Amino acid sequence: MTRAKPRRFIIDMFSSRDPSWCMPEADVDRVRRALRSDWELLRLREEADGSGDGGTGVTPERIKALEDAEVYCGFGIPSELFEATAKLRWVHSGSAGVGGSLHGAILEGDVIFTNSAGTHGVPVAEHALAMMFYFARGFDQLQVGRGAPRWTRDRVTGFDSPIGELTDSVVGILGYGGIGREVGRRAKGLGMQVWATARNPRAVKPPSVDRLFGPTDLTEVLAGSDYVVVALPHTDETDGLIGATELAAMKDTAVLINVARGRIIDEDALIDVLKRRKIRGAGLDVYQKEPLPSYSPLWEFDNVCLTPHMAGVSPRFWERETELIIENVERYLDGEPMLNVVNKQAGY
Repeated sequence: MTRAKPRRFIIDMFSSRDPSWCMPEADVDRVRRALRSDWELLRLREEADGSGDGGTGVTPERIKALEDAEVYCGFGIPSELFEATAKLRWVHSGSAGVGGSLHGAILEGDVIFTNSAGTHGVPVAEHALAMMFYFARGFDQLQVGRGAPRWTRDRVTGFDSPIGELTDSVVGILGYGGIGREVGRRAKGLGMQVWATARNPRAVKPPSVDRLFGPTDLTEVLAGSDYVVVALPHTDETDGLIGATELAAMKDTAVLINVARGRIIDEDALIDVLKRRKIRGAGLDVYQKEPLPSYSPLWEFDNVCLTPHMAGVSPRFWERETELIIENVERYLDGEPMLNVVNKQAGY
């Protein structure tokens, strides 16, 4: 009697260049133990990129491994790789953003597609708060010892000092999903007023929100906020959402923070308002082009805080990610509704 071929589960989350995006062997083993005896788990050891929305390289090894795969866990899946498969029933992305994976083949098919929304929430929220503190306490003005010895308080001790307190400030959170909620919870604990936008503002209002707005109320949120945190997914609707008109609506003392995706903000328009100091400053972890080109004026501005798309980095990421994968493995095997299923049409 011919033995049935095992069902194949692929984990493609390996990076020797960036260990923070390399799934630990102990977690791979945990997923393996969650599978039943008629499954095999194959871990690929080609370089994968966990910094974006999906676009892991298409290589002969990947194509061969996926030929018989039923489940694929990577950092998104490019169209060429998806189209080379025949048996895939579930794709899981280690990224929260999935725009790079929503191509025709996956949009038109019935393959289950899950993402990692929520697993990055805590570190990204803390990163956003750190950028708020950076400007609230005037670190852009106060840093000493950079380049040459200087001890100065002149720029921050007058009546027009940029230094303030987060307490009683208004933070406008654009996108109240997993990351936005974590930002709101922490901001509320600091005594801030929390305004937020949501696709469906009529939903039950979370306890950490003072005012909840719909997408059409964007200008009101921008005009009333001291800090604006962009936590939206990148979709056709949000592409270039923050342009010259929206930036002009902000207070000249306000700070714009982007921990979502670079293309949500018109970078040229942002550079213009920063250069003319029409807003207090910007904290940016993501950019229209990454790595940020050496010729970008953003490198030269003293009213920006730049970090290299690493807000989601945390030693606890794989703990949360593995728990999510295992929970969904159990649900998938039992035919139950799964967590974090992507709305392919909405784009998140």
